[in-house]
Amino acid sequence: MGAFSSLFARAPNQRRSRAIVKTLLYRVLMVVITVVVAFAVTDDVLASVNIGLVTNVVKTGTYYGYERLWDRIAWGV
Repeated sequence: MGAFSSLFARAPNQRRSRAIVKTLLYRVLMVVITVVVAFAVTDDVLASVNIGLVTNVVKTGTYYGYERLWDRIAWGV
């Protein structure tokens, strides 16, 4: 377990507030892209906005957790 535990031993490279801002700005971009693609498929503005918002709320939390996890992994740094 020594090699595995050393992967998570170091401190994060960035502050939590920076990770949150990066996450939110990225998700805004993804909402816009998702709404545009959904509109191209559905030709329905309301459905497109709903699809864009729901999928991106879920993905925002997932991305934030994933980013924070990788920020603690020493491999490749």
